Amino acid sequence: MRFYLTTHKRHWVRLTNVPLFLKSEHFANAVKLDAARGPYAVDSGGFSELQRHGRWTRTPRQYIDDLRRIWECVGPYDWAAPQDWMCEDLIIHGGTAGPNVFVGTHLSVQEHQRRTVANFLELRSLAPELRIAPVLQGRTVADYERCVELYERAGVDLTREPTVGLGSVCRLQSTREGAAIVTAMASRGLKLHGFGFKTLGLERVGHLLASADSAAWSYHARRRPPLPGHTHKNCANCIDYALRWRTRVLDSLPPWQQPFLDAA
Repeated sequence: MRFYLTTHKRHWVRLTNVPLFLKSEHFANAVKLDAARGPYAVDSGGFSELQRHGRWTRTPRQYIDDLRRIWECVGPYDWAAPQDWMCEDLIIHGGTAGPNVFVGTHLSVQEHQRRTVANFLELRSLAPELRIAPVLQGRTVADYERCVELYERAGVDLTREPTVGLGSVCRLQSTREGAAIVTAMASRGLKLHGFGFKTLGLERVGHLLASADSAAWSYHARRRPPLPGHTHKNCANCIDYALRWRTRVLDSLPPWQQPFLDAA
């Protein structure tokens, strides 16, 4: 498994060769882009888009233009997520979670799945040379099975894809339901990427994933004093803390899992 460190600090690509996971919007808004030292993957920023707007505000062509610029200026990425449609209840129905307000799409899970598959097909037709990964969306095992069938009907053999994203599981990852979803999709022979996985989720189903990403280090850092010698209020934006956190996570996992997770 490749374990990506999620960050909103795009300049980290020049500071470390640890695998990084970054939103495309953080690159798109930059005047100058740094070349990457190590591997990285690109998130489309779909959760934030749907949370704030209930729809995508960037067209597929705009997104492809962003991805091409990133590829040319930062370097070839492992893969990029499509403009998929998450299926969490808050994304669909709207509401609040702490200070975060979700406007809601007010569409069905089935429509989110249809739009996710349709966008992947459009992006791949616009830029077949770019590494855009298909993503599965749903709420239950049956939902994810249906999403696989949508890809199959469209002529996409997911077993031949180097990465298949598993969306809408980050809040379920350490639960029995989340484990059932990961297990069911892995049993199909898919090379799964787990979005937003934390330690408990990795301990439970990490051996079934080809890759995962996590921003949990920043949440941890906001609730702790800064590292010795650091003058900022906390280390929520600190690469030193992030790298140490990643090492601690790898060290805390079962020994049979660590060699695969630590691979870069």
